[in-house]
Amino acid sequence: MAAIDEARFSPVPMGVTRQGTWLTPAQTEQALQRIRSERLRSLDEPLGDGLLYRTAALASLRRVDIVFPLIHGTNGEDGTLQGLLELAGVPYVGAGVAASALGMDKSLQKTFFRHHGFPVAQDVEVRASDWRSDAQGVVRAAEATIGYPAFVKPANGGSSIGTSKARSREDLDASIAEAFRYDRKVLVEQAIDGMREVEVAVLGNDEPEASPVGEITYRAEFYDYRAKYDDPNTVLHIPADIPAGIAERLRQLAIDVYRSIDCAGLARVDYFLLPNGTHYLNEINTIPGFTPMSMYPKLWEYAGLSYRDLISRLVDLGLERYEERPSA
Repeated sequence: MAAIDEARFSPVPMGVTRQGTWLTPAQTEQALQRIRSERLRSLDEPLGDGLLYRTAALASLRRVDIVFPLIHGTNGEDGTLQGLLELAGVPYVGAGVAASALGMDKSLQKTFFRHHGFPVAQDVEVRASDWRSDAQGVVRAAEATIGYPAFVKPANGGSSIGTSKARSREDLDASIAEAFRYDRKVLVEQAIDGMREVEVAVLGNDEPEASPVGEITYRAEFYDYRAKYDDPNTVLHIPADIPAGIAERLRQLAIDVYRSIDCAGLARVDYFLLPNGTHYLNEINTIPGFTPMSMYPKLWEYAGLSYRDLISRLVDLGLERYEERPSA
């Protein structure tokens, strides 16, 4: 909001609480003031449960030209918010319902990527019903297919919440149980030794562009929640120190991945890169981190597109996509 071009736009903030309660713009401003002053108190008035009770907040959507979704995870990044905006006939920035759903569900996403021949690490999906009926059978099957070490993660999630690394049967059992706290589907995934984590930002609708490649380095055992948000030893390297030919392959693959799910507006494509140049597609994020210091805007800043101009470009792309919708 501080960076937006106020010569073109008048931002209207709409917040959603951790409990899922939508706030009116006035309530959102009130909450933002409390956050800025580090006085995190509850709102003064009781709020209704569920979106349908928040008629004043919903009415605010009628008065905006376009919505810029910045909610990560469930009910923000998974197509549900996008579906609401589609039903309401409100333009919005970013991917549509189908691309958002695929971007969020790592199990569906990897099945889709394999269909297109994109290189992904081996994994097995575990459902909660199978875990309840035969936990040890699930563990044995994962051991036989994936082995150790392995990463365990919720199929639908983000910021590495619920993700852990398993090096033994005891670890695997505990890791799967932990991941099921966050989703009814869990992935047990091959851990790739010696990998580097590199990322490409993609911008556009039908003719997307790929940014230079960036790399993340960290001292943690893997890129977990603390390494992402709290560890000063985590560093973004822009551009990544990799051969030009490999960088170009990763940039082109990012565009191919983006187009394959019919993405729009923006996304960040993440890879695992081995020393010999072999690469694996990790995931696509349809609402990547978007603070001024996040990888996505920093990559475009390096490419010559400022944070303010990036916001304007994304709004323009959202309106362009809305105007191209079928009339019937």
